[in-house]
Amino acid sequence: EDESEEEPKLKYERLSNGVTEILQKDAASCMTVHEKFLALGTHYGKVYLLDVQGNITQKFDVSPVKINQISLDESGEHMGVCSEDGKVQVFGLYSAEEFHETFDCPIKIVAVHPHFVRSHFKQFVTGGKKLLLYERGWMNRWKPSVLHEGEGNIRNVKWRGHLIAWANNMGVKILDMISKQRITNVPRDDISLRPDMYPCSLCWKDNLTLIIGWGNSVKICSVKERHASEMRDLPNRYVEIVFQFDTEFYISGLAPLCDQLVILSYVKEISEKTEVECCARPRLDIVQPLPESCEEISSDALTVRGFQENECRDYHLEYSEGESLFYIISPRDVVVAKERDQDDHIDWLLEKKKYEEALMAAEISQKTIKKHKILDIGLAYINHLVEKGEYDLAARKCQKILGKNTELWEFEVYKFKEIGQLKAISRYLPRRDPVLKPLIYEMVLHEFLESDYEGFATLIKEWPGDLYNNTIIVQAVVDHLKKDPQNRTLLQTLAELYTYDQRYGKALEIYLTLRHKDVFQLIHKHNLFSSIRDKIVLLMDFDSEKAVDMLLDNEDKISIDRVVEELENRPELQHVYLHKLFKRDHHKGQRYHEKQISLYAEYDRPNLLPFLRDSTHCPLEKALEICQQRNFVEETVYLLSRMGNSRSALKMIMEELQDVDKAIEFAKEQDDGELWEDLILYSIDKPPFITGLLNNIGTHVDPILLIHRIKEGMEIPNLRDSLVKILQDYNLQILLREGCKKILVADSLSLLKKMHRTQMKGVLVDEENICESCLSPILPSDASKSFNVVVFHCRHMFHKECLPVSNTVSPVQFCNICSAKHRGPGSAILEMKK
Repeated sequence: EDESEEEPKLKYERLSNGVTEILQKDAASCMTVHEKFLALGTHYGKVYLLDVQGNITQKFDVSPVKINQISLDESGEHMGVCSEDGKVQVFGLYSAEEFHETFDCPIKIVAVHPHFVRSHFKQFVTGGKKLLLYERGWMNRWKPSVLHEGEGNIRNVKWRGHLIAWANNMGVKILDMISKQRITNVPRDDISLRPDMYPCSLCWKDNLTLIIGWGNSVKICSVKERHASEMRDLPNRYVEIVFQFDTEFYISGLAPLCDQLVILSYVKEISEKTEVECCARPRLDIVQPLPESCEEISSDALTVRGFQENECRDYHLEYSEGESLFYIISPRDVVVAKERDQDDHIDWLLEKKKYEEALMAAEISQKTIKKHKILDIGLAYINHLVEKGEYDLAARKCQKILGKNTELWEFEVYKFKEIGQLKAISRYLPRRDPVLKPLIYEMVLHEFLESDYEGFATLIKEWPGDLYNNTIIVQAVVDHLKKDPQNRTLLQTLAELYTYDQRYGKALEIYLTLRHKDVFQLIHKHNLFSSIRDKIVLLMDFDSEKAVDMLLDNEDKISIDRVVEELENRPELQHVYLHKLFKRDHHKGQRYHEKQISLYAEYDRPNLLPFLRDSTHCPLEKALEICQQRNFVEETVYLLSRMGNSRSALKMIMEELQDVDKAIEFAKEQDDGELWEDLILYSIDKPPFITGLLNNIGTHVDPILLIHRIKEGMEIPNLRDSLVKILQDYNLQILLREGCKKILVADSLSLLKKMHRTQMKGVLVDEENICESCLSPILPSDASKSFNVVVFHCRHMFHKECLPVSNTVSPVQFCNICSAKHRGPGSAILEMKK
């Protein structure tokens, strides 16, 4: 019923089947829930056992009047029933065990021990005016004992573990069955409410936590152990109220949901028509308890049958702990509330048209959802986007949702065609794994060709050529070019189609016509050099740098001679080609070096001089003639000097360039005294030239030669500075010479000492050495005889008697062998005598 954007926490359905039949003739008065089955009591004194779908499995006629309460033990094998006529029955559902008792007053409550199935826990309590405990004792006799009385009728009781909680007209009490002591009394807050019309709701969350709802007040109590030091005469347990808050409406039932509370509320409202207070639909709220208040998590109004006639006491809330199922019982209806699962969450998202979130939720929980399929949600999402007109987003989602399902892809493409949005889906069509039928791609291409040439070109670039029938598309483009033959986009696209079809020649023609940047890539990739032999000029006109690099890199496919021949009528392009060729290799194009002189002179004067310097195959006479014709002074000077005519070159520098620094530099390079003489003679009557010579001549020519020739009275700019520089240069030369002399003397002395040390060393003479003259062993075989041996520093040895007599009077002897070979003097260093 709620149309807000907040998703409900619970979902509801009526308990039908057998329950529907029962409530058509009777009215529900109470119900108890077990994990295996349900037990429903009616106003006509019947008790029905139902399965979780509401089908009747058993029926008990207990009393002719209203059943007040039904109690089951944890095993679900024993049941306690009490009715308005004072009857109490406790019996086994699967055994003959049974207890009957009739009291003289209505019995409102009954509760069997949670472990009643065990023999030592055969206990149950009943409540009318007194709270009675029945225990089975000796000889299977039931012994009653009064637990409490004197505070009005017992209205409710809940037994959990060893604790019994009950409510009477004054409040709520808790009894510890182990110590048989009452451990607390929680008084009711609003004593103005009739306890029979607004009964107390009790619920154990666990063995130690009791939830109390009465009127519009909620208390959550925790049973705790008392410290030994505090005991004295007090019970060993006590109760602490941990949460307490008020609700907007009167409470008909309570149940725990994790750390939250489910509250069934009885609501009254003012009728808009009659302005009289009347019963409204009951509410089921989920709240988060806080210490002194609560936070509402969700709130649902329930349309139960006959809610207009019901009172607060007519509603009950029971729950199944294991499955988080909540049963709302009213006289004419039983509604089941359960936590919403992921399927319910997706249902709600789809209902709210939140398809993106629904798809994401389904993907995350694909292993647990049972009701929905990711593909169905995705298709619904695509349809929703199309209906909203978000065609591009719908097409983009097709990639993720349709995946590799070719049938669905083709279906969606035709759907987009019907609404005229083929362009929207074109970018997202699969191109590999899966591949659709060629007809699909051709249909999209024709759509673009009719209305968007740029989009058509983009698809041809992006799509692999094997997706569609290339011949069909080529023919379609050709037909369009008949209407617009100069359309660059169509021409370029046609070239790409020809490339896919391996008709590279036609593609190359179009690329060259369009001067397209991909022409070089096409030539390289498909080795089209044979196709460009007669198109070299076109390539050079388009991009001379790339064209020349390509031609030079592939000389084996297009020869240098062929290129030069093709460029004969375009000398400027011929020069670009030959210049790059010369840069790569000075010798490869040597036969064209003579031609290059004219080309450099005409189109590239700055590179002429470097070419003349680097080329060894250039005819100098031809170059000189061209340079002189064009009055290229620097080039002419270089050629004259290279041809040996240095004086003419110097003369050109002085007369044409009038650059004394260049003339001096030239004279330094040639290092010819006659050139210096010519330079001095030419400069002697030009003061600026004299200044330049004075500043630079000092290290190459004696400055006196220049100074003596300067005419008296001639005014020379910066003469003083020039003379000072000459003197400084002279002093520097003297210092350098003196420094060099010192270094030379020091080195000579060092070497002399080294030679002296070497010559002072001894020389080993043994039996293996021979006389270099007589070739006999240098040492006699009889060591007792006397002998004389002469040993030279060159290690040659002689018997003294074998040495020839020297013709000089000098006491120094020289080795005859080394002297003959001009190895230098070998003075005798040792004369051995014995």
